[in-house]
Amino acid sequence: MVSRFQNQDTKMAVKEKYNAALLIVLSILIVVMAEDPYRYFQWHITYGDIYPMGVKQQGILINKMFPGPEIRCVTNDNLIINVFNHLDEPFLISWAGIQNRKNSFQDGVYGTTCPIPPGKNFTYALQVKDQIGSFYYFPSLGFHKAAGGFGAIRISSRPLIPVPFPPPADDYTVLIGDWYKTNHKALRAQLDNGGKLPFPDVILINGRASGAKLNVQPGKTYRLRISNVGLRNSLNFRIQNHMMKLVEVEGRHTIQTQFSSLDVHVGQSYSVIVTANQPAKDYYIVVSSRFTPQTLITGGVLHYSNSAGAVSGPLPDVPDPMSWSLNQARSIRTNLTAGGPRPNPQGSYHYGMINVTRTIRLVTSAGQIQGKPRYAVNRASFYPSDTPLKLADYFKIDGVYKPGSISDHPTSGALFPMTSVLQADHRAFVEIVFQNWDNIVQSWHFDGYSFFVVGMEFGKWSTASRKIYNLNDAVSRCTVQVYPRSWTAIYVALDNVGMWNLRSELWERQYLGQQLYMRVYTTSTSLRDEYQIPKNALLCGRAIGHHK
Repeated sequence: MVSRFQNQDTKMAVKEKYNAALLIVLSILIVVMAEDPYRYFQWHITYGDIYPMGVKQQGILINKMFPGPEIRCVTNDNLIINVFNHLDEPFLISWAGIQNRKNSFQDGVYGTTCPIPPGKNFTYALQVKDQIGSFYYFPSLGFHKAAGGFGAIRISSRPLIPVPFPPPADDYTVLIGDWYKTNHKALRAQLDNGGKLPFPDVILINGRASGAKLNVQPGKTYRLRISNVGLRNSLNFRIQNHMMKLVEVEGRHTIQTQFSSLDVHVGQSYSVIVTANQPAKDYYIVVSSRFTPQTLITGGVLHYSNSAGAVSGPLPDVPDPMSWSLNQARSIRTNLTAGGPRPNPQGSYHYGMINVTRTIRLVTSAGQIQGKPRYAVNRASFYPSDTPLKLADYFKIDGVYKPGSISDHPTSGALFPMTSVLQADHRAFVEIVFQNWDNIVQSWHFDGYSFFVVGMEFGKWSTASRKIYNLNDAVSRCTVQVYPRSWTAIYVALDNVGMWNLRSELWERQYLGQQLYMRVYTTSTSLRDEYQIPKNALLCGRAIGHHK
């Protein structure tokens, strides 16, 4: 006979098992619900007819679009992008400003990723981890960027994260850049045969040399996300009779300074707020080249919904002196109290109080190798290997490159060919100084990272230059300009393991050797530090036959 107490014990045991099972189910549901969202894209890369200058030329289209489709996502989203290559040559897309944390395999440059062969596809798996802001993507191989294949990336803050300005009435993407009417293959052949690029033909606004229009309603505010996706020239952006309030630079909320015009150097992205507070008519939008032998100008229209007249009057001017541009750049600073991708203030990371563990000085130069023009960093002119460097690292393939093959300080002598790789330790905090002795504005981008622009000035950098560094509220970004016969210094925390491209954004110079890779290395094999090679990774060169 079973006692009343035994019955109660049994019931209690069943109840405990039920509760335990319920907790497991709830835990699984919470994990599933907490997982960051996925967004799926399918892109077909084709040649097609485009008319940016009003006459037909061959362009590179994505899903029949030029520029390509805009990626809109939210902080921490996972982006699954299946790219089908219908061109007649290998193709890759890279993601300017997307950090690909712990995952340089997805970076989409030849040092990390095998090209997609003609007629094949590859699926990128990106995560915009702890990022907000305005960026863009572009084709990284074979001078394809001169034919299109680029588009905007917009990363919005999560709903509960405050943004330091009211929601605008609308949010516009403005892709600007210089452009050639010559086919990209002809431009590439010109460089391969020892020639140089001519001066560009026009400037485009969202793929058009004329006819661009932004529609506004009186009294309302609008966000403009401006990216220079061109090949060569710094550009100035301005709107007749309208001030622009700078609010974001490449994922960093800034002190909200008002500008009548804004210099946007090659590869850079900015967000400005414009208020439609002028009399009801149409106003010129002007984009012009900066510090060039001849000035290219293109225009668009800011159209008020109740416009009483067409555009009229002189085009708005832009200050000429280089010093004006330098001072504008130095005035762009971080909003320390605003939140970023996380709710904690951007100023909570005190970069100026961290000890610098290494100084890297990079000096650019030009010369010849085997009778053809080349560009270099610390005399090393980059030549790609037959195998992506990251795959050689992963599969331990000898002879593809040599870590430390480029010096971290300038040396004297002639240019030399090299697959340039700078070795650096994971979690090091480094100072990088770019020295530019040329008479043009240079622009530099660092994949996988955002860095603090602590100083820039005319002349030669020295250790005494550190006295003028901004160690409090320097802007953090991924692309920075270096003015002619000047220097720019950055601080960067090397917290992202991988093989990362550091390159000139002046595409002729990048193509002819003004780039290198930084191998941010740790002996750890933990997934906490770096992900494994993707199961769908393409293999090429000496990596063929290795098992993933």
